[in-house]
Amino acid sequence: MRFCSRSKAIELMNGWGRDRVPFFFVISFDMETCYVERMDRIDAQELRFDFGGKRNYEGKRTPVPTRFRWQMSPMAYEAYKRGFDRVMQHIFRGDSFLTNYTSSTPIDTDLSLLQMFEYAKAPYKIWMKDRFVLFSPERFVQIEGRRISSCPMKGTLDATLPEAEKRLRSDLKEQAEHATIVDLIRNDLSRVADAVRVARYAYIDRLETNRGPILQMSSEITGQLSADFNRELGTLFFRLLPAGSITGAPKRKTVEIIHRAELSPRNFYTGVAGMWDGESLDSAVLIRFIEQSDRGKMVYRSGGGITHRSDPEKEYEEMIQKVYVPIY
Repeated sequence: MRFCSRSKAIELMNGWGRDRVPFFFVISFDMETCYVERMDRIDAQELRFDFGGKRNYEGKRTPVPTRFRWQMSPMAYEAYKRGFDRVMQHIFRGDSFLTNYTSSTPIDTDLSLLQMFEYAKAPYKIWMKDRFVLFSPERFVQIEGRRISSCPMKGTLDATLPEAEKRLRSDLKEQAEHATIVDLIRNDLSRVADAVRVARYAYIDRLETNRGPILQMSSEITGQLSADFNRELGTLFFRLLPAGSITGAPKRKTVEIIHRAELSPRNFYTGVAGMWDGESLDSAVLIRFIEQSDRGKMVYRSGGGITHRSDPEKEYEEMIQKVYVPIY
């Protein structure tokens, strides 16, 4: 696979957007490693995607065991809390209102990355050979006509708990986290669009996983683009990065905090990926993400939003709760 720099990615996206040439892209969290390729040149033996049924491959799925091994080795709570405490120091100092803090969990499974890609049920799926698999439930931005929309996802709870939806909606920490991200995304969209508004606020989705159902809270923010937005599609898109739901607010300072608090670079995890069909664009946040090392070991990346109301034990449990594969 051929990767390119941020500047080259913007150049390619601007050119193909202007000429209405369909392409697919994957952008790392730090925006320095990018994959941008025309649809008709993508090698399905290297990269496969399925965005709501729009995909670049055909053929039978590989066999998958009826039951599969899924063992996790989360980091010790004490190690998690050291990073958590660094984040809280910045929050109480006023450097950030919300910081998305993530960590890595080694997993042992008899599923391959390709099998997880083929059998997972999610709106956005990507398999990059020997690198990672993604089964994301979260849209980043969608463009249809001149309408741009974003659906940030903030707020997670075990769906099997008594009155789970009521508990999620009434949790003060989750309310504050969700409101902060909605405001951040609204401000981000205002950089590229007019008439920005919150079309739907705090709706609940139920996600099925191999470890049981969970609830996720999302909102939809929309705006109106200029008639010739496609002429600078790459420039427009990169102005919205990194995604607010996996950074925090204020965005620039919070990214600095993330680099200090987290133990390993995110690479493609929490970046974005998307497809342009010549008329419309759809994209996803790279969460629910498993990366593979050169030695074949797999690591699941997960995390959550930290506010001044956060309890470290609850945040640690949420980080573990998100270590799942949507095969059921």
